[in-house]
Amino acid sequence: MFQTLRDSNISAFQVSEFILMGFPGIHSWQHWLSLPLALLYLLALSANIFILIIINQEVTLHQPMYYFLGILAVVDMGLATTIMPKILAILLFSAKAISLPACFAQMYVIHCFVGMESGIFACMAIDRYVAICQPLRYPSIITESFVVKTTVFMTLRNTLTIIPIPVLAAQRYYCAQNQIEHCLCSNLGVTSLSCDDRTINSIYQLLLAWLLMGSDLGLIILSYILILHSVLKLNSAEATSKALSTCTSHLILILFFYTVVVVISITHSAVMTVPIIPVLLNVLHNVIPPALNPMVYALKNKELRQGLYKVLKLDINRN
Repeated sequence: MFQTLRDSNISAFQVSEFILMGFPGIHSWQHWLSLPLALLYLLALSANIFILIIINQEVTLHQPMYYFLGILAVVDMGLATTIMPKILAILLFSAKAISLPACFAQMYVIHCFVGMESGIFACMAIDRYVAICQPLRYPSIITESFVVKTTVFMTLRNTLTIIPIPVLAAQRYYCAQNQIEHCLCSNLGVTSLSCDDRTINSIYQLLLAWLLMGSDLGLIILSYILILHSVLKLNSAEATSKALSTCTSHLILILFFYTVVVVISITHSAVMTVPIIPVLLNVLHNVIPPALNPMVYALKNKELRQGLYKVLKLDINRN
């Protein structure tokens, strides 16, 4: 009888929507953050579109390394577009309500794009390893077919393994609060509102993080250990510098991406006296890399920089 009463009460008070409150502790003036976030979003879109145009127009960039960079640009634009329109709507128009299906859909897409970005970084590390350690075999190993197969594998890996995250979140009972102190539907932020046990949600997310990002990071570290071991054998300092320079931009982006992921994980698991920190880090992690990635590659990569000059010259001549 008590179980029946409990079930009827849960169904009676099941929430129909969530309220994304924005940045905790600064609700009264958080609208001022809309301008820098909007500028970051526009920068991310324009920079990545420009990268895609350069790769498409410059024949010398039709190589696997730049194909991966183009895929990364598409992923970055998808990630930023998944969260930024809603965040700007919250900050500018106080459009804080989001339906449960839309929230779970956003949760799924965010995890897919973040996992995809991690996977592409791993593919790019393999590309650099073969290019530096096995240069004679590079054309036969890193082919267009390799790019297609690895991209399809990463897409299937992320889209399939992440399905349980929103499914498990949707199975929780949300019968008390519906206000989320966040700008987006994060798994931990949403399930923390549930009235029943959410242990399985936390366990699956932890296992998935170790399985996907842990394996990607391990592959990246192994690739660069082998690269460093190979480069240090070179007799010429100039050859060593040239070999390492091809990895600089990739390493900068990897360090930023995984450092922020680790910091977000720590701040979410720890009891924070300033709750805005994990929320702000989470938002910035989803919008800064899309804006940063193309600029780092454009500044550090000679071929891409030359392609940029050629495209700008074409545009100038046309005008």
